[in-house]
Amino acid sequence: MKNLLKTIVITTYIVIVLTLAVATIIEKINGATTIYGTWWFCMLWGILAVAGFVYMIRQKLQRRPVAFCLHLALIVILIGALVTHIFGKQGTMHLRYDETCNTYLVDGSLLKMPFDVELVGFRVDMYPGTMSPMDYVSNVLFDGQQQASISMNNIAQYAGYRFYQSGYDPDRQGAYLSVSHDPWGIAITYIGYALLFISFALMLILPNEGFRRQMKAMDKGAILAFVLLLLPTLADAKSNNPKTLPDEVAKEYCSMYTYYNGRICPLQTVARTFTTKIYGKPTYKGLSAEQVYTGWLFFAPDWLDEPFVKLKGAARTAVGIDGKYASYTDFFANGHFKLDDLLTDIYVGKDVDGSSDILAANEKANLLRMLFEGELTKIYPVRDSNNVVSWYHQNDKLPRSLDPDNYGFIRMVQDHIAQLAFDRKYDDIIYTISKIKKYQRNAAKDLLPSDARFEAEMLYNRLSSTRPLAMALATFGFLAFFYYVIRWMNERRPHRAMTIAINIVMALVVIYQLVIFSLRWFVSGHIPMTNGYETMQFMSLCVVVITIVMQRRFVLVVPFGLLLAGLTMMVSMFGESNPQITNLMPVLASPLLSIHVCTIMIAYSLLAFTMFNGVTAIVVNASTRYARGKVESLADISRLLLYPALCFLSIGIFVGAIWANQSWGRYWGWDPKEVWALITLLIYAIPLHSQSLPIFRRPIALHIFLAAAFLTVLMTYFGVNFLLGGMHSYA
Repeated sequence: MKNLLKTIVITTYIVIVLTLAVATIIEKINGATTIYGTWWFCMLWGILAVAGFVYMIRQKLQRRPVAFCLHLALIVILIGALVTHIFGKQGTMHLRYDETCNTYLVDGSLLKMPFDVELVGFRVDMYPGTMSPMDYVSNVLFDGQQQASISMNNIAQYAGYRFYQSGYDPDRQGAYLSVSHDPWGIAITYIGYALLFISFALMLILPNEGFRRQMKAMDKGAILAFVLLLLPTLADAKSNNPKTLPDEVAKEYCSMYTYYNGRICPLQTVARTFTTKIYGKPTYKGLSAEQVYTGWLFFAPDWLDEPFVKLKGAARTAVGIDGKYASYTDFFANGHFKLDDLLTDIYVGKDVDGSSDILAANEKANLLRMLFEGELTKIYPVRDSNNVVSWYHQNDKLPRSLDPDNYGFIRMVQDHIAQLAFDRKYDDIIYTISKIKKYQRNAAKDLLPSDARFEAEMLYNRLSSTRPLAMALATFGFLAFFYYVIRWMNERRPHRAMTIAINIVMALVVIYQLVIFSLRWFVSGHIPMTNGYETMQFMSLCVVVITIVMQRRFVLVVPFGLLLAGLTMMVSMFGESNPQITNLMPVLASPLLSIHVCTIMIAYSLLAFTMFNGVTAIVVNASTRYARGKVESLADISRLLLYPALCFLSIGIFVGAIWANQSWGRYWGWDPKEVWALITLLIYAIPLHSQSLPIFRRPIALHIFLAAAFLTVLMTYFGVNFLLGGMHSYA
């Protein structure tokens, strides 16, 4: 009977994991899938829960209360999900000013509520001085007596119904609310979450549970060290530079306020983003981003033939260049823009090879044109008769109500600076810049960011070039890997000076990363863990901290940590080499998001260590006859790391579910990112069941499994973003 139950559990488990993976692919191909709501998919979960519970009893798992409660928590969560699926109702309702409504739409059918809802107010709160929405707020009245305010991440509850802000009418006279009626499912699910959190905490803390027991069984070998030297990158040659302003003058020009990407920030931010986006680096031939920006702005003819535009693939062929970089003039032949025909084919829906490269090249060419025509430099705030401030560039259509003196100032001051630049009257340029700043402060007044936040952003821009650090960490981590393995196999200890040196360097790296993290937090006004760049930078910080903490117990953690920290920094720069700091989307303005991302990134960091650990064990096992003890030691380390990794991963997933419930009215939506995070959790939970799965008692089998399992992490974080899409594809 026990073997039959075991076979049912294992088979059902495998079928569920495979179904989840295949369903995300079908969803990508067909645009939608109904697999998750089918009777047979629900039955699979039911079979797993029932068979698993009976198997737990037959295995007498109740004698281990913490492990029993942990598995019971998962069953309770499944029961809550089933109750929600059967009895819960999720829909939408549309409200207009001074109209009552008592129905909401669910799957094409109108359901009636036992009370009336009336919209008595709606507003869109903007970030100060911008047109970027900070929040959407609906004020409603329930049954004419109880008033409530509904906004993003701020729900209203009445008579067992929950209401969420989801949209609004273009005239702002109406609002759309998500409605959830699930009186039992959410409560049961949250009980399961609480039981899960408590069980994991006890598993990590109690001395006789898996984590502490595994820690006691490990070797306490001393750490070996390797000296990490941060090598500065060579500066580009400074000869034959195009004309531009002196660096100090260019920096002064870029210290003005500007309206960019929905917020008010230093013009320096625009300069760095512009240079990095077009050229791929924040400097060009030794010129700073500010010099590049002002060079294109005031000396455009001298820059038109510069090989400044980095192109890829099909764009190079279309423009007609052999190398990576094109000049602006390379885009034209006999007055004709070379990409026009290809762009026309793309826009009408034809299949064009390398269309993404063509579109990216066109965007860069347009940005250059916009800059030297002055359209990127929105540095002039104008307050209209309604006291609303809008930002303009020199050639914009200015409001008729604008004071004639200010009108003339906006129209002429840029040309005046250009003439001063041509005449090399740099003191006069600085004086003119001070006049523009004075105008900005008078026109925008209290809408401008504080001086502290403004200066912090400029400091962040100067310090946030992590490319040299990323390359140094990855390179020396790779070299250190071989050194550490050789020393470890020979059981030789490092010199004390080397140990001290490596710890000093890692401490400096942590301090630098914390400074960058803190500056970005202060400037943006929210914890910077809301996009791919920020989460990978945070993961790099986690890796270095974990490396410092674990080095006394894990002999190979230093090269793993250096290599992984460098690689995560590099990955963060793939999609956005020097990302802009943007105002937060209203739905992301929740502290639960920060907890969700933080715990997930810590889990991924720990799982990455198990992957490197596995690869090392495989290499060591294949290279020597005396590797058994070493491979077993590495297996003990991996088993130890799996406990906190799964703890953080589970907490991260379920905190994300709670956040989703607070924001959208549902705690699970079968989005590809959610599904693959669940797959990752299910895969990594397997080797901890070595009593039922004896194969994982063999160290080399465990290492091979953990090395391969990391593919699910890569799929969750990168594959979903680039291949499957979904609501989480920004992350």
